Amino acid sequence: MGKRWLKWLLAVVVMMALAPAGVGAAEYKPFTVKVATGEIIKQLQAGGFVLYMRHGPTDTSKPDRVPNVDLNDCSTQRPLIEAGREIAAQVGAAIKKAGIPVGEVLASPMCRTKATAQAAFGRYQVDQYLMYTSNLTKAEKVPRIANTRRLLSMPVPVGSNRVIVAHAPNLMDVIGYFPKPEAIVVVFKPLGDQGFEYVASIFPDQWSELGP
Repeated sequence: MGKRWLKWLLAVVVMMALAPAGVGAAEYKPFTVKVATGEIIKQLQAGGFVLYMRHGPTDTSKPDRVPNVDLNDCSTQRPLIEAGREIAAQVGAAIKKAGIPVGEVLASPMCRTKATAQAAFGRYQVDQYLMYTSNLTKAEKVPRIANTRRLLSMPVPVGSNRVIVAHAPNLMDVIGYFPKPEAIVVVFKPLGDQGFEYVASIFPDQWSELGP
């Protein structure tokens, strides 16, 4: 664990320690969703942003087998459906068609997120600390929240965009926003030590309206 990563982790630990007792995700102030525009796409073409993509549609009749979820056994996890792969592929194709450069692609270790990243971008690197947080304890969430904040805040080189393929509860834990529907892309502007700025949300069926 690098010193910079540790810095982010300690900052989040202090923040959570200072938070009033009993404050949870459900007690966040209402979040205002900003719908992306063509101007946002132009900005993304220049790079320097973080694209947080929620995994594609899943089979909710087959929930994660908590507490017996095995990251090496997809049968113990809520699976991505075929339509989910197709939608993920469509989003990835739309990003490419729009001329939005993609640098690193980081995915949660869950099968549905890895499959989404593969379908959309053809590659990914697993980040264990993007793990689905819904079934974790408050203590277990701390390093994962810290990691997500770090990835949203860490500057991205001009000419590239960082992609994170993860889960809605994780973003809810960080900013009080549960992004819907599945396969939505949430855009952030990293600000380094100043944190990050929520820019807009791009819905799966919106790309045709925004692209060239």
